[in-house]
Amino acid sequence: MTVDDTNSGEGTDPPPEESVHSTPHHEVDHTAEPTHDPLAIRLESLILGADRRYTPFQAARTAGVSMDLASRFWRAMGFADIGQAKALTEADVLALRRLAGLVEAGLLSEPMAIQVARSTGQTTARLAEWQIDSFLEGLTEPPEPGMTRTEVTYPLVELLLPELQEFLVYVWRRQLAAATGRVVQAADDEEMVDRRLAVGFADLVGFTRLTRRLEEEELGELVEAFETTSADLVAAHGGRLIKTLGDEVLFAADDAGTAGEIALRLVEAMAQDTTMPALRVGIAFGTVTTRMGDVFGTTVNLASRLTSIAPKDAVLVDGAFAQELTRTGDAPASEAQAAEEAAAAAERVRTAEKEGRRPDEEPPLPTYRFGLQPMWQRPVRGLGVVEPWLLARRGKPAG
Repeated sequence: MTVDDTNSGEGTDPPPEESVHSTPHHEVDHTAEPTHDPLAIRLESLILGADRRYTPFQAARTAGVSMDLASRFWRAMGFADIGQAKALTEADVLALRRLAGLVEAGLLSEPMAIQVARSTGQTTARLAEWQIDSFLEGLTEPPEPGMTRTEVTYPLVELLLPELQEFLVYVWRRQLAAATGRVVQAADDEEMVDRRLAVGFADLVGFTRLTRRLEEEELGELVEAFETTSADLVAAHGGRLIKTLGDEVLFAADDAGTAGEIALRLVEAMAQDTTMPALRVGIAFGTVTTRMGDVFGTTVNLASRLTSIAPKDAVLVDGAFAQELTRTGDAPASEAQAAEEAAAAAERVRTAEKEGRRPDEEPPLPTYRFGLQPMWQRPVRGLGVVEPWLLARRGKPAG
């Protein structure tokens, strides 16, 4: 909620010389001008837990925060301009006090507090939009003729709100615990910010043509099915879904073996669904910068480029990813090496049988999860010449 510092509130003094530059934002207006619709007023009061009573300047002054800092917090959270309308509640005042208190106590720097506000605002704005568009829309279908959707909405929200709030906090704590665990296990302090990860893009082939052929509802269902399947597979096999981009998903994993398993399972899952177009995946391994839940850097760019040149229903990886798989024993250095190892194991068994020893007491043959096939070197825009490798599965999928 970006605000200006012109005081139009009742019984207030003009703010000190602080300026706020309003800028357009794509985020949802969470604090629009007060409405006169009785049901809308009741719903807002129910959700916010309090009535509107403060202008932005009054809220900032009550919280003991400068108008400039309050405005930057509200902008970061994605709130729209409301001028000096009386649109804020005690919760808004408390939120300002908490953020400003963290800065004053030295627990967060001011830029970090702004970043916390922005990441929280962007994430929850998308969540709220999804819940209203998909969740509440289906549940508030009038159960009886003559009833309106709005008449059903209030009691439904009243019942769901406390449960959804508790569930949101639970999931956030779980995710925070997992993220904290990954960070503290980093090898050194530098890796806690710039970490070595496997990053992969999975892209639906021919999606642009599909948008011309399918109805909007069909296209929406296809995208939702793709995102749901991808999210479930990535999570189930130990990866993290970074973001979805309609016909493409970006995921990351702490090790190459996990990322390879996810990539192949994605291809296999889409191939089994006759309604889905073909999938192609590109993965790279290396140093990645993480910010606000997203990933950046050359490794990410390389994964994106590999995806664009990958064959249909296939996974392309970079040389660093291939080396990591061989280092961890998830793939042989070459098929020739795998054949030599198999021949040596067979010879040991024959020798044991001749000497009267049990063959099962001999060292077992190495078991590799993946196979790697080198592809032609090629120039990649902005990244020079790369040698991609085609990743395939050896044997049956685990699980």
